[in-house]
Amino acid sequence: MKSAKSGVAAAHALDSWHSPSQLSVSRVGTGVWCKRLELEIIAGRWVGCGWSGLMLSKCHLCGCDQTVPFVLQVLPFPSQVVYNRVGKCGSRTVVLLLRILSEKHGFNLVTSDIHNKTRLTKNEQMELIKNISTAEQPYLFTRHVHFLNFSRFGGDQPVYINIIRDPVNRFLSNYFFRRFGDWRGEQNHMIRTPSMRQEERYLDINVCILENYPECSNPRLFYIIPYFCGQHPRCREPGEWALERAKLNVNENFLLVGILEELEDVLLLLERFLPHYFKDVLSIYKNPEHRKLGNLTVTVKKTVPSPEAIQILYQRMRYEYEFYYYVKEQFHLLKRKFGLKSLIRKPRPRPEFFIPSPLETEEPIDDEEEDDEKWLEDIYKR
Repeated sequence: MKSAKSGVAAAHALDSWHSPSQLSVSRVGTGVWCKRLELEIIAGRWVGCGWSGLMLSKCHLCGCDQTVPFVLQVLPFPSQVVYNRVGKCGSRTVVLLLRILSEKHGFNLVTSDIHNKTRLTKNEQMELIKNISTAEQPYLFTRHVHFLNFSRFGGDQPVYINIIRDPVNRFLSNYFFRRFGDWRGEQNHMIRTPSMRQEERYLDINVCILENYPECSNPRLFYIIPYFCGQHPRCREPGEWALERAKLNVNENFLLVGILEELEDVLLLLERFLPHYFKDVLSIYKNPEHRKLGNLTVTVKKTVPSPEAIQILYQRMRYEYEFYYYVKEQFHLLKRKFGLKSLIRKPRPRPEFFIPSPLETEEPIDDEEEDDEKWLEDIYKR
């Protein structure tokens, strides 16, 4: 690590800096959100303002304590990234892209064979953090797991990224996928849920919701927030405490939380913030072969619940929606700050219990990693 710089010397360092994949600049005490701005500062986006203009812009957006000297540190680009992927939010698409990118850019993609254990005991947390932290760097670790606080166990806190989705859409996609699988045929769902009784497999979604079956009720519906709240037992209890803790972690520990409905913009920002890992990701994603595969991976037999059932779902998932709209607002703010030219519609005012439109999200490749994915990867090596 190079020595810290300040004042005009730091400004000169910014002016002479060329490659966004080599260095990042961090103000001591700032959160991850402001690091996004700092990554753009060193990428040359704000250098034209001059040092005073750069400082003014950053203080306006992120806040500055005028009594504390502004100390710039020149740091290596993040070499530890964790993608604690939320289920049924497009993560298998992203993991497939990461496999291609890891070969292309030479970083260490660390995956896990454990797909159904998101909540860990203290000892399990310590063991997993130890295993992740000792991986060859630069690494990107991915697994379905609730947020882990590395610093609590004496480790270096990695950069976190994630993607979420409209909560009702996510629930419906998971509900029907568990029962009927996807384009590969109905036989594949038997592998995932072999013990599911026939009456449960063919349970009408409206009956499940209206008659308050466990699968369609809390705490089962409280799914997204724990991925950001963490491993504390209260993170699994629907309520304000878990919601606020999840928001705090998003602000302090996540470089980016994207929205699946705007996946291309998510990939654009990932490419900008983490070029060592995501350079060229959007062009790979837009490859016609990939788009063709994406159209084939729709969950089968998916139906829309009645308006009454959707209304009940929304009420049961009100904390999930408050979190979703918070993340969406932050994501749109981030897009505007960095000049993405994609269309951002002003959200319409919604009543207290807004009825979302289900099934509007383009279905990504399903989340479950399997051994038969190699034929997908081979397409990109032709």
